[in-house]
Amino acid sequence: MKIQSSVLVHLGFGKYVRSDQVTAVIPIEEERGPGRRTFVHVQGQTDPVVASRAEDTIIRDLVQEPREVTQSRQQQEILQDLLADLSNVNTTVRRISRDEGGLDLELLERRIRQVMEA
Repeated sequence: MKIQSSVLVHLGFGKYVRSDQVTAVIPIEEERGPGRRTFVHVQGQTDPVVASRAEDTIIRDLVQEPREVTQSRQQQEILQDLLADLSNVNTTVRRISRDEGGLDLELLERRIRQVMEA
């Protein structure tokens, strides 16, 4: 991915930065909330700009990555998380889910693995 040159990137609440001047994008972990989602470090400034947009959204605008690519990556991450969680479900719960709820967790696991291998 290449950063776009001289494109204004919206940070929320009327804040914009030039794409080629951004040096780092860091999610805010403490005191995060409305109007405080991401630190955006800009060349020539000591303190980061506080953005109200999420880091992945800002990065997508910086590199103008197609939305489909971003969504695909996020879907893959969700599937990996789900697969990891499913591996911790014991056989009794699997049987009850299948027999009582109609949810076959083993089939779901196989389908996720097939999708991720494709």
